[in-house]
Amino acid sequence: MKIVSLFSGAGGLDLGLLQAGNTIIWANDIDKNAVETYRNNIGNRIVLDDIKNIDIAGIPEGDVVVGGFPCQGFSQANRFRLLDDERNQLYRFFYEVIKEKQPYFFIAENVKGILSLGNGEAIKQIIADFEEAGYYTDLHLVNMADYGVPETRQRVIIIGQRRSLGKKILFRFPLPTHDKNGQNGLKKWVSIREAIGHFPDPDTPNDVLNHEYSKYKVEYRDYTAHRQTDPDKPSPTILARGNGGGGVCAIPHYNGIRRLTVRESASIQTFPENFEFYGTKGACYRQIGNAVPVMFANILGDELMRIERDEKI
Repeated sequence: MKIVSLFSGAGGLDLGLLQAGNTIIWANDIDKNAVETYRNNIGNRIVLDDIKNIDIAGIPEGDVVVGGFPCQGFSQANRFRLLDDERNQLYRFFYEVIKEKQPYFFIAENVKGILSLGNGEAIKQIIADFEEAGYYTDLHLVNMADYGVPETRQRVIIIGQRRSLGKKILFRFPLPTHDKNGQNGLKKWVSIREAIGHFPDPDTPNDVLNHEYSKYKVEYRDYTAHRQTDPDKPSPTILARGNGGGGVCAIPHYNGIRRLTVRESASIQTFPENFEFYGTKGACYRQIGNAVPVMFANILGDELMRIERDEKI
């Protein structure tokens, strides 16, 4: 299917959709480092610009619109309609693209916390807005570890389908392939050691792309990105932020000596090892932390391909 990608970042979601056989016809992000990474690894169809400067009418017609949107203003959902809150400019842009372009489907990704914002009123209003735009919706809270990603990363995925396609949602949300303990015929979760144990020591000569790490000291305490990493479990969530000051705090390596390298973080997010990130070390960490795991995106892309094939869309 033809994909329009909003808030594309470094392109984790887009790469997985492409790997499945879909086509990216237009993409956008405001982060110059992420756009450079995207262009050098995925293609030149990405536009570097603030959405305030984007003319929606000029975005090409696609079969599917995908993207995530920040949710700074959603906590006020019990008092204000989301589309009227200036802090929700990015959400409003996503909504307006869907409403004007009327793709067959959309895929929206967001953090787990969106479900509890405004005591649950935010997600209710989001769904109501999408329905008003002409879509049936299907909402899922997923743990990426359940799909073979070596990371306990919980995200909300909203699937939207244009009402004209019929009341039945054609998108069959993929069933988990993995389980914490490998029960019920599923594979066991992939551990962080399985995912990155083959990489050489970054302090020794090597030719691994982006194999450098933050010198931020490893000190264990009960706080995000400061807890001990168990080598026999999936990685904790790879972060885009985390030190309280707006900077990135890389997850500790399970050896307890250092932080994960940029490359190790990317492999946990299932980027290919030849996928090169551009910008400062902090910018690279941030691009990875903001991404949708490529492996999971590929699974979503497979379902889009199935729909196109079986439903003749």
